Amino acid sequence: MFRTRSLVAGAAFAIILASLGVPSSASAAPAGPRLVHKVGTGSYKVTGTGTGLPASLATEVRQDEGPDAGFAATASAPTGAHRSLAPSRRAPSTLKDAASAAGTVHTNPRLLHSFDGINHRDQRTANNGNQFSLEPPDQGLCVGNGHVVEAVNDAFRVYNPDGSGQTGVVDLNTFFGYPPTIDRTTGVFGPELTDPSCLYDPTTRRFFLVVLTLESTEDGELTGDNHLDIAVTADPTGTWDIYRLDVTDDGTNGTPVHPHCPCIGDYPHIGVDANGFYLTTNEYSFFGTEYNSAQVYAFSKRALARGDADVLVTQLDTTAADQGRNGFTIWPAQSPSTRDYEQGQNGTAYFLSSNAAEEATGTQDYVSTSIVTWSLTNTRSLDTNRPDVRLQDTRVGVRRYSLPPLSNQKPGSIPLAECLNDDPCATFLLGAPDPAKPEVESPLDSNDTRMQQVTYTGGKLYGALDTAVTVGGATKAGIGWYIVRPELSHGALRAGLVTQGQLGLAGNNLTYPAIGVNADGHGVMSFTLVGDGYYPSAAYSAFDGRTGAGAIYLAKAGVGPQDGFSGYKAFGDPPRPRWGDYGATAVDGANIWIAAEYIAQTCTLAEYEAAPFGSCGGTRTALANWATRISLIRP
Repeated sequence: MFRTRSLVAGAAFAIILASLGVPSSASAAPAGPRLVHKVGTGSYKVTGTGTGLPASLATEVRQDEGPDAGFAATASAPTGAHRSLAPSRRAPSTLKDAASAAGTVHTNPRLLHSFDGINHRDQRTANNGNQFSLEPPDQGLCVGNGHVVEAVNDAFRVYNPDGSGQTGVVDLNTFFGYPPTIDRTTGVFGPELTDPSCLYDPTTRRFFLVVLTLESTEDGELTGDNHLDIAVTADPTGTWDIYRLDVTDDGTNGTPVHPHCPCIGDYPHIGVDANGFYLTTNEYSFFGTEYNSAQVYAFSKRALARGDADVLVTQLDTTAADQGRNGFTIWPAQSPSTRDYEQGQNGTAYFLSSNAAEEATGTQDYVSTSIVTWSLTNTRSLDTNRPDVRLQDTRVGVRRYSLPPLSNQKPGSIPLAECLNDDPCATFLLGAPDPAKPEVESPLDSNDTRMQQVTYTGGKLYGALDTAVTVGGATKAGIGWYIVRPELSHGALRAGLVTQGQLGLAGNNLTYPAIGVNADGHGVMSFTLVGDGYYPSAAYSAFDGRTGAGAIYLAKAGVGPQDGFSGYKAFGDPPRPRWGDYGATAVDGANIWIAAEYIAQTCTLAEYEAAPFGSCGGTRTALANWATRISLIRP
């Protein structure tokens, strides 16, 4: 039996504010629909497991991803995924005494079950080891019909609800039918798959899995061609239909011609309403740093569920839609049951976004007092040969939120850093001593101010984002959460704030929230807890449709610091320590599944150096030690 602990309310704080409505609406016209083709099928395939580390690190991390990608920071400009224009300077994180930060703990009986998901060693050794070391995992989670599906960078697995495996771990390249991301026998590179997202649709009883695919030459250079692969199935252990959506927006394959393109469809996320399947991206120049705007793609979910050979997609560009600001991370809502969909205006889908990022404002202020509600109406037309949908947005006034500081970790054993600081060990790992030493325990990336997972139920939208908070006299990374009631009257969108709050914990940081709410309005907000008193831990808060976030609980405490390559100067100076880029929740009847990244292992330098080198007894790899935790909660 698993037990969990909560932190007393005296150590945590929540701020509840009155409703603030800002009625201002804009609309975005769609481009003409185009066809997306089914390109084949994918499925779980048994592959072997690799061991050890290559003799050279030249093929251990991709060398073409650029400093914003979180892989190997060797390029002068970003060319890969995981983009953000957030500056390296952030609000200072003032530290408290660690002994006073942990607070009193209690047992929470509503944690029904919890088990470890995919970890970095699983990911790196999949497909006979023909994988790169990747950070962060970017968790996708979807649950239905007795299947618990997890997808991360760059691996996939299906579980039974008790945590036993219905499948083994398979790499995403194999699952989607691509060559390995790196063939360690020939040295040939394959495409890079990233940013997995997953949902289960209660209407069609289908699972949807989306990844961003970056095409590569055999030598590993990214070509600029990139597309979203959409996989659909009724049985996640069986065969999935795969569709391919080009997102270069340079006129290729019927795409529109946008400035600064070829572009990348970064940070894709998905949602559904009664009629449609929705996919949103952040569009950056592929080979430059320019940002265009968020893109919204609308499909008939029934056509995808049927496995039609060709499916119409309508693309909407949000340039200057938010009172002159560009849309950024417009997260589509998911609903826990079929009765929660908005049927008005001939079918309506909702989205939430924030507007405090440089991508939206063109400035580096990273501060806002509003979030944005979006509606896509006439979604029933997606089932016709002439889709005719309309996208609108309106701002909702909220408490000030801003770019969070980096998240400090509780001090602990960091054998990768210690190896880099030891010349013989560093020479064995890198081929030469680390020129950037001394390496120190790195902080964690706390995200920027973009919106995270969104739920629509009971006529209300639920969303959360990362923000700086002041708690215990210090500025730390915390969470801003929002409950919004959208309304369409005479075709115009308005939205009112039901309630809101900010959640923090003295001496610690809360990052990458994901809210799931069941059809009765009871929910859970999942996040990472890390700081003076905690190693990176999988945590959550009770979340209610009337009062919002409550007490903070641990699903599983971390046992050591994050000790991954992206946090050290040897692999990119200055380093960009990665964490996130998102967690996930999935509603399963009255209960809610949550998935979060945490650290499940720790070891000493001597254990790290013991054969097989860097594995610490098979608990990690030489370059990273992240893990994921999947938990079932009765809210």
